[in-house]
Amino acid sequence: MSSKEAILHRLRGAATPIAPAPHAWQPWRGEDDQTRRARFLSGITAAHAEILTVQAANLARELTAWLDGEGISRLACGQGGRWQDEVAVACAGRSVLTPAGEFASWKDALFDTRQAGITHCAGAIADTGTLVLIPDGGEPRTLSLVPPCHIALLAASTIADNLAGLVAAGGWQQAMPTNLLLVSGPSKTADIQQTLAYGAHGPSRLLVVLVEDC
Repeated sequence: MSSKEAILHRLRGAATPIAPAPHAWQPWRGEDDQTRRARFLSGITAAHAEILTVQAANLARELTAWLDGEGISRLACGQGGRWQDEVAVACAGRSVLTPAGEFASWKDALFDTRQAGITHCAGAIADTGTLVLIPDGGEPRTLSLVPPCHIALLAASTIADNLAGLVAAGGWQQAMPTNLLLVSGPSKTADIQQTLAYGAHGPSRLLVVLVEDC
């Protein structure tokens, strides 16, 4: 018997592996809201995000106080978010860039003069400490990627265990968003001499405003 024949003989005689029984995968659940929130906060603060927890009724006042304390007077804010009115109150008396029209018409102001950008979050993922944003014409993704500080407004009730759970809760399987932006902390890199640096290609600060909405 030739070597080729011997190999084929062994292959034909090998037992056919048993395929695992198919099963329907389900996102893991089982934690209460407080435990899930703690897991999310642990993950995102480990990545150097800052947290400001507020009651929905006090959002405008607390955000105003934080902006005043940080000396932030030039912001970029979108349109159409859940807490648009509260953001407008907090930004009163400050220089506010509201993106509209062609990007080229407001690009220089966004890159050169804005200290912070404010966006709303669609939810968050506890497993990885990640914010989930759905950029659109009202809140383009440049608001969260360009200014040195990204201020993200997050409803506490929208924290899910994982991305699959967030998809299920939002019914996105029926109409999937065309663009998701996942943010797990300020911009950082260790490419240069393996030294971790923040703000290399995006915001050096991330403030998560956790809004107690229920």
